[in-house]
Formats: sequence, structure tokens, C-alpha cells
Amino acid sequence: MTINQVAKIMDELIPLGQAEGYDNVGLLCGRPENTVTGMLVCHDVLEAVVDEAIKKKVNLIVCFHPIIFKGLKKITGADYVQRSVLKAIENKIAIYAIHTAFDNDFFGVNHRICEKLGLENKKVLMPKKGDLHILQVYVPTDHEAKLQSALFDAGAGNIGFYDECSFSLAGKGTFRPKPGADPYDGEIGKRETADEKLLSVIFEKRKQAAVVAAMQSAHPYEEVAYQTIAVENENQYEGLGMYGEFDDEMSEQDFLILLREKFGLEVVRHSNFINRKIKRVAVLGGSGADGISAAKSKNCDAYITGDLKYHDFFRAESQILLCDVGHFESEQFVTEHLVEILSQKFTTFAVSKSVEKTNPVNYFL
Repeated sequence: MTINQVAKIMDELIPLGQAEGYDNVGLLCGRPENTVTGMLVCHDVLEAVVDEAIKKKVNLIVCFHPIIFKGLKKITGADYVQRSVLKAIENKIAIYAIHTAFDNDFFGVNHRICEKLGLENKKVLMPKKGDLHILQVYVPTDHEAKLQSALFDAGAGNIGFYDECSFSLAGKGTFRPKPGADPYDGEIGKRETADEKLLSVIFEKRKQAAVVAAMQSAHPYEEVAYQTIAVENENQYEGLGMYGEFDDEMSEQDFLILLREKFGLEVVRHSNFINRKIKRVAVLGGSGADGISAAKSKNCDAYITGDLKYHDFFRAESQILLCDVGHFESEQFVTEHLVEILSQKFTTFAVSKSVEKTNPVNYFL
């Protein structure tokens, strides 16, 4: 398989369109037409990881954090980013990043954290706003099924754990073909009446081009009457963070002990105890100060994330137990999760997990 073919399949598994607008995901370097000899999955692409890929004779590195985040004006090896990218290019190794595309995925980063903790009834903490649109199109009754299938094939009609969702209304449409027209039905200069359906399907914003193209291709009319409308509904199955509940509540002390055990920690930074049992818990891997308000609004008893600053802890306001387990530590399950997903999908070449330590933060105890 070529790198381009692998990238297309990965985009189906973890759509890059789910990523935040500021992010830099997808193929960062490498020739798309090159044949993949193997895949190495890592958290951060450092020189040591590139060396590992060279040793294993692997030419595709799939990373969580994009090594190229901001624009590079030079690649001379002056810093760790340039050295890593330069070595990858020199050795014909491609780099593919997923980052917030996996953060926003319902079954991504935060879903795995919830699984590790044993949380049930999982829901997205901060659902995406402005992501859902509706396509409404008028179609002859006898072509409704064909158009409906084409739209479903293009990814429209997906609502959470349901697909092929649509709604239609029957009605009468009128039109009069003018000279130069090539009507599907009717005569030039004569007003016609047709039995039509108003077909409506919902879709995520990133799919709009594909959905509209599929509609136009499958529709019998020369001029198609349609509109796309942004809806107020949040996308409850895509977004940052997740929250769920334990089967049984526990004390704050027992909860912190559980965190140390599940995340393999020596220490947990936390806000003041709120003197209540912990049952509903929110999580957000990485830098998650932006999720504090959302966790409180969902009536969570505790919130787990990383990179909280001094003043962030005051925002607990005796309403929630804030827990900072560390940036890398909160995302540590990403690589094993990716290896599981990719190993099942790609069987013609090896998919391995990097053994290199890339967490730059150390603790002296």
C-alpha cells in the first residue's frame, strides 16, 4: 500500500475533519506515492523515534502530537523540531499526525481514559457547536430512493449510533421549461406539475462538499432546487472531553488513590477537597483548563486533565475536585489505543508501538 492509500483509510477511521481549526494534522512530510514498509506509532516524533523507525526499517510514523505545529521557515537542524523533521526527510520517512482529530473522536482519547477508570454512561463533555447542517432537496417521487441512497453513501444521515436517517414530505412542484432547457420531464414553454418529495438529511459540516456532489450526481433534474441549513443542535457525538459515572460512589481520597493506580502516578495535583462522594467524573486529555466550566455545568464531582495553572485551581470554588495528572500522563493511553485500531485495519505491514520515552517532564521524589 502507498502512504496516500494508508492516509485515506486512516481518514475514514479517524476523520481529520474532526480536528480543531488551529491544529496541524494529516501527512506532515513524505511522498504520498511511496510504498509503506511499516508503521511506527508514537506520542511525539523526536529524533530518537526517527532513529527507532530507521532501525526497524519503517517508513511511516503515526504520531499524536504534530511535530510541525507552526510554520517552519528553515530546516537546518537548529532545534529539536528541525532535527526530527530533517532526519525523517533524509531517510525518506513520512510523518502523519492525528492530535485533535482523535481528541474530538467519540471513541478516541477521552473514551479510552473513561474505560481505564471504569466510567459508564459516557457522553461528550464539550460537544461541537455549528457542526451539524441539514440538506433539503426537492426530488421526483420516483427518484427519491436512488437519491436517498446516494446521500447515505456520501455520509449524510448519520446521527450518533444511527445511520441512514432522513425525513421526507410529499407535495406538488411546478415548472415551465424555457427555450434552451433540457428538462427531465415536460415540454418547452408549457407549465408542468410534478409529484415531488422534499427530502431532508443531516450531515457534519466537513462532509458538505461530498454530500452536495453526491446529490447533484444522483438527481435527475437539470437544475436542482436545494438548500443547506446550519442547525442549532450541538453534535453530541463529537467534541472535546467526556464524562461518565462510576457504578458506586467513592471518597475523594479513594478516588485519588484510584487515579495514581490507573495512571501510574507518583503524585496528583488537586484542588481543595469538597467533602462529597465522587461518582460523576469528567476527563480531558492534554491541556484542559478550558473544560472546567463544562465539567461544573454537567454536575461532575471531579475533573481530570493536565496543565492546570495556579489560578485554575481556584475555579473549583468548592463545587468540583480538580485533578491535574500531567499532560503526557493524561494522554498516555493514546499510542496503545492507536496500535490496536491500526493493527486490525492494516495487516499487510507491521504496526508497532514506539519504545522511546518522549515525555519531557520528570519528577524528583
